[in-house]
Amino acid sequence: MTDAERLLWWKIRGKQLEGHPFYRQKIIGEYIVDFYCPKSRLVIEVDGGQHYSPEGKERDGMRDHYMARAGIAVLRFSDREVFNNVEAVLEQIWRQL
Repeated sequence: MTDAERLLWWKIRGKQLEGHPFYRQKIIGEYIVDFYCPKSRLVIEVDGGQHYSPEGKERDGMRDHYMARAGIAVLRFSDREVFNNVEAVLEQIWRQL
């Protein structure tokens, strides 16, 4: 895990968000997602710089499309968002749950 993923994991692990369990590095189809909450069918991705290249955006788009077809919502946050304002990130996650 990256440092940003570790920080977010520390905040969401162990059902800390009102009993919603999250799993890290979960395999869904042919993808490995950063975090997954089966109760809410929610994937959370923490994106580093490689995700903002044209190739990264294309891969992420394909992944997000796959998840949407499977009925799974995806929230994406940049490393910077997690480091600079983890509470706002948690608020967005909570709203999605």
